Amino acid sequence: MIGSDTERPPRVVAFGGGHGLFASLKALCLLGIEPTAVVTVADDGGSSGRLRREFGGIPPGDLRQALVALANPADPVTAAVFQHRFPGKGELGGHAIGNLIISGLTDILGGTVEALEHAYRALGCRGRVLPMAAEPLDIEADVAGALGNVVTVHGQHEVASTKGQVRRVRVTPADAPACAEAVEAVNMADALVLGPGSWFTSVLPHFLVPELADAIVSSPARRIVVLNLSTDGETKGMPFDGHLHALAEHAPALKVDVVLADPHIVGDHTGLSRAAESLGGRLVVAPVAASDGSPRHDQQALATALRGVLGTG
Repeated sequence: MIGSDTERPPRVVAFGGGHGLFASLKALCLLGIEPTAVVTVADDGGSSGRLRREFGGIPPGDLRQALVALANPADPVTAAVFQHRFPGKGELGGHAIGNLIISGLTDILGGTVEALEHAYRALGCRGRVLPMAAEPLDIEADVAGALGNVVTVHGQHEVASTKGQVRRVRVTPADAPACAEAVEAVNMADALVLGPGSWFTSVLPHFLVPELADAIVSSPARRIVVLNLSTDGETKGMPFDGHLHALAEHAPALKVDVVLADPHIVGDHTGLSRAAESLGGRLVVAPVAASDGSPRHDQQALATALRGVLGTG
């Protein structure tokens, strides 16, 4: 059982970005765990993209989402302020207040990690948020079109919204330094949670930063992959065992312990079980989907499933 040899709670690092990481962080908090979120840094759309183009630096949007997921539930107003977006089409229109706060703190304090430390103290976060790399990255992908022709698509927003089938992703610069604090968190972790989230733009990029990928692969921690609930967007038409094959292609040295999937996406277990076994792990099927039929993870259900695979009680 993770953490059973000491009185401390388990140290868990969750990887991803956006709504998928938000769900896994909320679920871990329900278990009394204070996780470390390691967040993708290639966003080039929306408010984050505008701030990145105007001021440079790491895009703040996914970092903000992770901070809010970990925020003190007794102070919902501060979290709501971070999430609030200015209306209209003016210069502030569409910007989330939290994005502006993180960008301002970065300017004042001289670094993203320092800015995040101040922000999660202000929000009373039950955990820590870190960027996966020490500088902003760009994503490009090999995408197959309807006629089978493969083209290169540039930018996270374009990759995430492509109508073609993503075959492989890369980040530039390819030798970007990892966030040192993120690598340290991985080295100290009892468990690593990969996904859910946009597979090619939020999950796999962690294996494209060499120092971070090496830390994940060599970590003695328990590694858990949480599969998505739909194949819309960048994985449209891709079977769920294909998600695991793509993971293996981008991280050939990676071994996992558990692949967690909702029964609605599994169907015949054979292909998904074999794909999990090819990564060294086992398939665990548990109801984790929201009851309203949307492709979202129910936080309490995901917490229950993670409790079982983490062995935390």
